Amino acid sequence: MKTTLLSLIICISSFSFAQPVHPSDESRKIQIAILFDTSGSMDGLIEQAKSTIWKIVNIASKMSDKGKAPQLEIALYDYGNDEIKTPNWIRKRTDLIADLDSISGQLFSLKTNGGTEYCAAVIESSINDLKWSTKPTDLRLVYIAGNEPFNQGPIDYKKILKIAATKDIIVNTIYCGPYDQGVKEFWYDGAQQTQGSYFNIESNNAIKHIDTPYDKEIISTNDSLNKTYVGYGRDGIYRASKQATEDQNASSKGYAVMSERAEAKSKSNYKNGSWDLVDGIEQGNVKLDSIRVEDLPAELKGKTKEEQTKYIENKKMERTKYQNKIGELSKKREEYIAEEMKKINESDAKKDLGSAIIESLVATAQKTGFMVMVE
Repeated sequence: MKTTLLSLIICISSFSFAQPVHPSDESRKIQIAILFDTSGSMDGLIEQAKSTIWKIVNIASKMSDKGKAPQLEIALYDYGNDEIKTPNWIRKRTDLIADLDSISGQLFSLKTNGGTEYCAAVIESSINDLKWSTKPTDLRLVYIAGNEPFNQGPIDYKKILKIAATKDIIVNTIYCGPYDQGVKEFWYDGAQQTQGSYFNIESNNAIKHIDTPYDKEIISTNDSLNKTYVGYGRDGIYRASKQATEDQNASSKGYAVMSERAEAKSKSNYKNGSWDLVDGIEQGNVKLDSIRVEDLPAELKGKTKEEQTKYIENKKMERTKYQNKIGELSKKREEYIAEEMKKINESDAKKDLGSAIIESLVATAQKTGFMVMVE
């Protein structure tokens, strides 16, 4: 395990940071639905997710197919919580979306409570309710994590997983407990139904991050990057505030997590065209001429169209500069971490939610034609 992850980090650190900032419509999709058991015993699982979400995003962003980074979409569900007042205690937090700040916000809002966990029921909901791509080249993945028997509840897990297989949706299972116990409780068999991966983790173990000499500069550059966003419309101010909130959420988990979020913000999958004029104009979401005066940010009101255009162009150039700087620093950071990991005993390299998802994601993407820099 240690060797695999070490090779992954070393190879990814050599991958060029100059990915396309906005992938074209021809880019393949990676769609990931993550189903969290939020019953009373799963606080550690949620904490692991909060600490690794940006690392997962970065791994996906550094893959490529025919020179194009994939478009990443993530959906979140929680289940097995008595506060969820729906049949079978299932709640869809988000559809499959590319809005990473919203994903982060929903993740940090997860709370645990006692309840009954029905794995097959939440898988069925994710299979039927999400807008999965039908393109054969796209990658469709479900990750379900929990610690109760996989066959628990009113729905036959083999029946729903057979449906998933017909849609080329790969269901991977993550049991929060001993490996053999997960096998006895059908988590291994559940993964086998769609040729997915089975993992076991100790969900109560805190993730140990490696701080680096580059973290503070990355975080400082991220602060400069935030100033290049030009909010417009009714959501502009709110979404800029939400961006700052998710920075704070990441920072609450330490320098390493905030550095990983900053790196994600420098990559192709961090897109904000619905509220930011720089992204919006580049992505074709909006035209400067079509924006009502009342929807313009204060810094653009009273300016001529030429002045407004110049202002946006300058912000775009500044953003590219800061994104590139974060990319360069992140590469050095990853090289530093790779060296530090050589000092870690294999017995200390504990598998957690993030490493389980990354290991599976990399292996599956490689099988389906994505370029993955792994030995």
